Amino acid sequence: MDFEFPMRELPGVMRGPRVERRRILLGGSAFWGTIVEAGDRQGMLKLDDGRFVDPQTVTHLPPVDPSKIIAVHISYRSRSMETRNKPRPTDTPTYFTKPPTSLNGHGGQILKPADCRYLNYESEYAVVIGRTCRNVLPDEAWDYIEGFCPALDMGLQDFRDTDQGSMLRVKGADTLLPIGPGIVRGVNLFEQTLRTYRNGRVVQEAHIGDETIWGPHYVIADIARHITLVPGDVILMGTPCHSRSVDAGDLVECEITGLGRLAGRVVQIDAPRAAALGVGHPPGDSPEVRRVALGFDERVPERFKENYRLAAHQPE
Repeated sequence: MDFEFPMRELPGVMRGPRVERRRILLGGSAFWGTIVEAGDRQGMLKLDDGRFVDPQTVTHLPPVDPSKIIAVHISYRSRSMETRNKPRPTDTPTYFTKPPTSLNGHGGQILKPADCRYLNYESEYAVVIGRTCRNVLPDEAWDYIEGFCPALDMGLQDFRDTDQGSMLRVKGADTLLPIGPGIVRGVNLFEQTLRTYRNGRVVQEAHIGDETIWGPHYVIADIARHITLVPGDVILMGTPCHSRSVDAGDLVECEITGLGRLAGRVVQIDAPRAAALGVGHPPGDSPEVRRVALGFDERVPERFKENYRLAAHQPE
């Protein structure tokens, strides 16, 4: 079967009109609402109870409540070229998982323990499952998607040498998955551009349609051969080249045209109390850790490297 892009027919989840659903905290309670797309109140959030609020003035909650979060290792050609020096990393996708406790909302704090040196950004789009899905074909998989969200798949690469197989601590720590601001339908994902900003400067960029190796329909059909996906489950679809480490105080943003712009602020916290007792594998600075955290500068565009340097220690 042919899974190349651009697609021959636009699936329903990508056909307009655009609809964006957000979940916010207001007066101590959680509320769902829909962004107003036109008219006098364009840009406002209309809550399901009829009230209107300015989304710039409220606390955003993750717009998902997944039983599981599954992430594709590599699905962009530029990332494969950087890390593997070839345009396709493997014959078929490979995956890891993040626990639901890693979820974080738009505008939240991304926690970096004091004993960890390498906290890397990875901007991605997330696929949100809308219906129970098992044993489907790729062409059928589109009908099981609720929508798409910007996401930041942050990673503590200090544990890469010990957790390389599971990625448990690398990608699973609390707050390491900002997602949102909302879930979006009615936008052709493959005509959009993904960008990462470090303190306002672009440090990652990719046209999704041009760089995609495996689309979400293929990935869903692959996973659902053996794992039932249920409403709210999240699939993270990988990142383009130039994932690099950030510092406490940095503002990290994932922007996907048509979907929105997600932000998180890196905040340093104390090292875990058990670390002082020597519990567990300590954060490391091994060759394997540096290989992933620092990447391959010779294989990425010069403008990303220059912006990354200019953005260092200049938090907004």
